[in-house]
Amino acid sequence: MTSTMQNTSRRVTALTLTAALTLAGVGATGVAAQAGGTTIQGAAQRVVAAGAPGYLARVDDGRRVETAAAGVADRATGRRLGADDQFEIGSNTKMFTATLVLQLVDRGRVRLDAPVERYLPGVVPNGAHITVRMLLNHTSGLFNYTEDEEFIPSVLANPGYAHTVRELLDVAFAHEPVFAPGSSWSYSNTNYIVAGMLVEKATGERLPDLVRDRITRPLGLTRTYLADPRATRTGRGYAHGYTVAFASGTPSYTDTSGGAVGAWGGAAGGIISTASDMSRFVEALLTARLFSAEQLRQMKTTVALPAGGSFTGGYGLGLIRVDYPCGTVWGHDGGTLGHQSWAVGTADGRRSAISDVTATVIDTAQNEGAERLFRTADETGKVVICRALS
Repeated sequence: MTSTMQNTSRRVTALTLTAALTLAGVGATGVAAQAGGTTIQGAAQRVVAAGAPGYLARVDDGRRVETAAAGVADRATGRRLGADDQFEIGSNTKMFTATLVLQLVDRGRVRLDAPVERYLPGVVPNGAHITVRMLLNHTSGLFNYTEDEEFIPSVLANPGYAHTVRELLDVAFAHEPVFAPGSSWSYSNTNYIVAGMLVEKATGERLPDLVRDRITRPLGLTRTYLADPRATRTGRGYAHGYTVAFASGTPSYTDTSGGAVGAWGGAAGGIISTASDMSRFVEALLTARLFSAEQLRQMKTTVALPAGGSFTGGYGLGLIRVDYPCGTVWGHDGGTLGHQSWAVGTADGRRSAISDVTATVIDTAQNEGAERLFRTADETGKVVICRALS
């Protein structure tokens, strides 16, 4: 998943951390200045003016909560987007899946540095040399199934098809590993599909039930759940997601909100939530309310992200450290075929920033409209994050 629109010079690969690593975006000094001088409502309106159906944000700076929403939640009916509408959170789901694994570590059911083969015998090629930690921090070398050339086009062509976990892994394992286990870093949704399997095998319970019983219910997140496989609990405001293409000069939109994101995204990106629920979750995560302080320390032990992106930082166990000149936050980003979001907080959990763009650019060649929306959304995501730190 991505926090902002997909880079239009690349093939669309939803559920990947591409935009944050491939765009220079606006300059760091510009981001800090905009955060101090621009309302998040104004920033939201600029994203909509650039072509997104909607944009929402929630900022808690430790003193007060500021929300913003612009555009529509449903282009067919014209219903206005609400600041606390539900949306697909994409790879922000990885924070939830990593939490379930770390809870099992606390219980002595799983060891981070034990091989995957111990828990899922015969499932993962070379699983005897890939540890649970390598899955969670993306150092396993397993090919990312959403990078397969045919996978995303097949989802776009048949969005209602509910992939099985085995089908997702078959796509991934048809490709050679991108490097030897532990020798490098590469973002791969496959890691979290395997981690989800591991949690289900270790507990004998289904992932949607585990998310509910071990995370959302204890925290009172009443509007957060793993789609099973589609978003069905959509009362009190639901933000439809859209793919958008600018190749013809005029943007064209396709509503993707009925797709089986809980199947093709699953443990890597299938959760539905709201900005207020995500803010509460991020606070609980960063204050170790869901597991021990030791597991939070493990979660925040990072591998450096590749140089040259729009921020420096590191990737921990389902948790990204994002370093801007305006400050450092912890959390994740997320992208589906219709949403691009951020969910981050300060190290002490007292400040948070949540945002969502209800569109994913699917142009695979550079064009002015797609590039404008991409850059505006990327820039606005940074403004929202820096606003929480100002």
